[in-house]
Formats: sequence, structure tokens, C-alpha cells
Amino acid sequence: MPFHRLAAAAAGGALMLLSGTAFAAGPDLAPHRAIYDLRLSTARSNDVAAATGKMAYEVTDTCDAWATRQRLEMTVTNRDGQDVQMVSDYTTWESKDGLKLNFRMRETTDTAVTSEVQGDASLTATGGAGEVHYTLPKEQTVQLPTGTLFPTAHTAALLAAAEDGKKVIALPLFDGTSPDGAQNSSIVVTSWGGPQASKWPALAQLPSGRFHIAFFNRGAEAQTPDYEVSMRYWSNGVADDLAMDFGEFVMNGKMVEFSPQKPHC
Repeated sequence: MPFHRLAAAAAGGALMLLSGTAFAAGPDLAPHRAIYDLRLSTARSNDVAAATGKMAYEVTDTCDAWATRQRLEMTVTNRDGQDVQMVSDYTTWESKDGLKLNFRMRETTDTAVTSEVQGDASLTATGGAGEVHYTLPKEQTVQLPTGTLFPTAHTAALLAAAEDGKKVIALPLFDGTSPDGAQNSSIVVTSWGGPQASKWPALAQLPSGRFHIAFFNRGAEAQTPDYEVSMRYWSNGVADDLAMDFGEFVMNGKMVEFSPQKPHC
């Protein structure tokens, strides 16, 4: 499974929101850079004895689009004391109307490339269908279902839904991390409210809440999620207090560095 999704959670997505809402009409998302420390919370397999990591996430306002980069590094120690190092680099360019996406993801395990996905996608209209043209891992075109959202628009829609008082949202998402097209996402808003104390001045006056997001393959047999994540989201799309469930183990992520970025206009 794409370890990038860990942030898909934090990524501002990375990854999440409500169908049919154009990004431009949603909340004002903030260009920013954040670094997260990752620590093992729960191990469900005897093969995982320890795990640590770090994730860097950056979103840039390029005037007509949002450019994001996420780099995830994790070291998992097995029961024999051997360390396995996993690195995921994930970049996107998403037009602000939510209709075009360029993407690339590259994952390595102990320096060997284990997955590489690259291409571009487009939608016919907000809330419409679309298609993906992959150049990696192989040249192919895959259709996207009606209502598909790209990652930044997905995040904006999720926040808009929370501000409207919605508690449960389900919609297709395409973020460029899989060669199989769109996934289904199920979002539960567990809390949403006014400003709360924060050590980050730029966030201390903003509403925020907690979200739980599950990602499913679109096959009819997919009854259990491929990946789950929960986090605190502020109304500008910045995320913290991550809990990333990879199945065999769960990692907690804490934001240790945060800096707002100016638009590149």
C-alpha cells in the first residue's frame, strides 16, 4: 500500500473532502510547510518490533494551481532486529478549478524502487467524470467515475462539509498514488468547533476538528479499508495529531515544524 497516504492524511492533504464542491468555492487553504515526527503507536504483527519516521509536507500557491510535495521516511524494525527503510516521494500539481492533476509517486525499500506511478488526469466538469493517462508503471488510460475529486479539492470539500455540520461523507478520490484509478473514501467528522489553544500562532485563532478517513478499493468485494487515517484539521487545511493505520501497525504523527508560505504570484 502507498505509504504516502500517511499524509494523504496530513497532506492537506492529501487527502480528503466532499463531492460536487469546486475548490474555488471552498475554504481558503493555506500554503505552508510542515514537518512531522512519526512514532509507533500499535503493532498488530509480531514482525513489527519498532518503527520511527519523519514526514515533510509542502503546499505552494502558484496562482492558478496548488503544487504539493510530500516526502515520507520510515524505518521499521522486525522481530529479528533488522531495519527496513522505506521512502516515499509524492508530488502533485492541481489546477485551482479542480479539473486537472499532474502526479508522480516513487517508493523505495532499502534503496530498491518498489513502486512508481506517474501521469496526468482531467475531469470534464466539477462533479463530472474524467480520465487518467498513466505513463508509469505502464502506458494506459483509466476512466474516472462521476463525482471524482483530486486531493486538494477533496480536502477543501471535507472542510466545507464540516463547517456545514455534516458528519459522514462518501465520495470517489483520485490522488495519483495507485495505477488502478480512483478509490472510494469514507470520511467521518468526529468534532468541529471554534479556536483552541495551539503553539502555532497562525493556527490558534482558527476553527478545527477531528476527522477519520478510510480508503477503499472500488471493487465490489472491498469491504475493509486499504488504509485509514485520523487527524486534527484546521479550517485552512493544516493537519496535526495524525494516527495512520497501515494494517499491521499504526503510526502517530506530531507536527514539530510549521511555517506559512507566501503565494508565488
